[in-house]
Amino acid sequence: MKYSFNTEDAGQIFVGAFALAVPVSFSEEAWKLGETLPTQNLLLLLTLSVVFLTLYTYQSVFQKEIKSRKFIFILRIVIAYLMTAFVVALVLFCLNKLPFVDDPLTAIKRIIVISMPASMGAIVVDSFDKE
Repeated sequence: MKYSFNTEDAGQIFVGAFALAVPVSFSEEAWKLGETLPTQNLLLLLTLSVVFLTLYTYQSVFQKEIKSRKFIFILRIVIAYLMTAFVVALVLFCLNKLPFVDDPLTAIKRIIVISMPASMGAIVVDSFDKE
């Protein structure tokens, strides 16, 4: 069993996140949700993203065996979400829909909204190469 996170894992997460970030990022509905959702709903969305990442990682990637690998388990979830958020920000930036200078709150909200489906794509592709 592997106890590390390597460049192959990172590549899989980037590809999976990109696969779902692109179509959702092109959606005007996603941009508007990022502008209009109240903060409590965004926090709930962020929480749901992390919960689903955690459950899927536990069940599929680590196959319920985390006793001796708790640190790498948590680290993998954090890294997967942060890498996903980076991919989403990059795609939105390329589309000129990431107003970090003019409206940073809207930019962060858009990243959170689009990162939910993108993070699931990231972790599913990462699970193709099981621990």
